[in-house]
Amino acid sequence: MALPRQPVLIAASWLVHAYTASGVVLAFLTVVAVMEGDTVRALWLFLAAMVVDGTDGMLARWVQVKRHVPWFDGALLDNIVDYITYAFMPMVLLWSAGYLGEGTSATVLAVVPLLASAYQFCRVDAKTDDHLFLGFPSYWNIAAFYVVVLDLEPAAVAVTLLVCAALVFVPVGYVYPSRTTTLRTTTLVLTCLWLASYAVLLTQVPDPSPVWLTISVAYVVYYVLLSLYLTARRSRTATTPA
Repeated sequence: MALPRQPVLIAASWLVHAYTASGVVLAFLTVVAVMEGDTVRALWLFLAAMVVDGTDGMLARWVQVKRHVPWFDGALLDNIVDYITYAFMPMVLLWSAGYLGEGTSATVLAVVPLLASAYQFCRVDAKTDDHLFLGFPSYWNIAAFYVVVLDLEPAAVAVTLLVCAALVFVPVGYVYPSRTTTLRTTTLVLTCLWLASYAVLLTQVPDPSPVWLTISVAYVVYYVLLSLYLTARRSRTATTPA
């Protein structure tokens, strides 16, 4: 028997989809900030987009949007928004602000992460069954944040972007903060602390506090180490005879 579609829950499902779609509004406002040369404002908008992306999935599962609006693909909407806010806009920001250098090399350097992310977003195995991202998960907005906060030179930026683009194709599983079950509570708490450090550091640009910078980078180290541990554990499980 078909499940009843209660009007309130259907409306709630559409509100969740609208919440996800608000990411494109934030992306447009980021374009405006970049055109006006306000790099810090653009990074604040990146933070807002990350908060939306980090919470819309939990809301969607709570409301059960697939059950109440089964013909609308919220996952596709989420991927469209994520590509724009996590990949496209960070490259526009870095290119526009001169962090990629000048001329053709800067353009090529901006395009490489975009192509790598286009590949990754179309992989059917981009998210594993045990809730990991397979390959570097297109965190170009986070890379852009550290480039600006640390005021990196174009050469350092080039190395960072090219290494991360290469890691898209390396089958390492990266933590999905809101869904990876191992140390999930710890990861969520530390992620919130990292978001707080992001906000604090933005208020301190161009003179970031070493304390808050250490807190911020420590989370990145935790994230990478946990991702490598989970990848190693998956490999051992896959090679262990049944």
